[in-house]
Amino acid sequence: MAANSIKKSTSDITFNIIGYVIISILTILCLVPFWLIISGSFTSDRAISKYGFSLMPKQFSLQAYRLLFDNPGQILKAYGVSIMITLLGTLGGIIIMSMAGYVLHRKDFKNRNKISFFIYFTTLFNGGLVPWYILITKYLALKDSYLVLIIPGMASAFNILLVRNFMSSIPEALIESAKIDGAGDFLIYWRIVLPLAKPVLATVGLFLGLGYWNDWFMASLFIKSPEKYPLQYLLYKTLQSAQFLSASTASNYVSAQQLPTESLKMATAVVATGPIILLYPFVQRYFVQGITIGAVKG
Repeated sequence: MAANSIKKSTSDITFNIIGYVIISILTILCLVPFWLIISGSFTSDRAISKYGFSLMPKQFSLQAYRLLFDNPGQILKAYGVSIMITLLGTLGGIIIMSMAGYVLHRKDFKNRNKISFFIYFTTLFNGGLVPWYILITKYLALKDSYLVLIIPGMASAFNILLVRNFMSSIPEALIESAKIDGAGDFLIYWRIVLPLAKPVLATVGLFLGLGYWNDWFMASLFIKSPEKYPLQYLLYKTLQSAQFLSASTASNYVSAQQLPTESLKMATAVVATGPIILLYPFVQRYFVQGITIGAVKG
């Protein structure tokens, strides 16, 4: 028995060591591309053209960041707009989709299967970009407003079905006992269902937050006022302007050879992805749990 336990413990230790080594290698492989982006943002364009991208800057340069933050007030304003639409859109989307998921998982709601089918149907077919654009601009009159950056992204068919599947794993006995105690539907939703649905709500919140933070397409279609530009669209416009000037033979302000187009791309990625990367570790455990349970149950 003692020999078997020693063999077992030795095999467990060996397995753990191999597992940790493999995970460490995979982690490093995942971090290397992002580190290359950071290194490239601090490298001069001449060095990038001559040596390519490297783990450490060949010729250290802050020119890309100087160009990017040439107007710091505009960058800060765009940061504020992105933070505002991300917070409001994520919070509103969580409330709307959690309510929808709660209603659709209730077995005493007669039309829940029909409504679920219509929601799922929208993931397969849609009206197209032109009818959607006409709806937003002509009938809803949301053009060039902050609401156009928030409202259309609040609801997602995939997220609603994910929340519904997760809530199907909540025991019906809890809801029935709350009804016996005199609790109404909203009180059951608020005091019982929402606390138990924290994993899937964190998952949906992460999806929504990433979508709002990285979105530039909505602003390119509907936002005309520069003071309403979100961060991603402002960075996109800055990069497009730099590429246009670098392709020109001359400029009134700076010669084409002085524009750090390649390092500017890297600096843009660093500025845009930094805050969302800092947020991810706080919701990672909820993200994994929500995805797993939502996919298995229901």
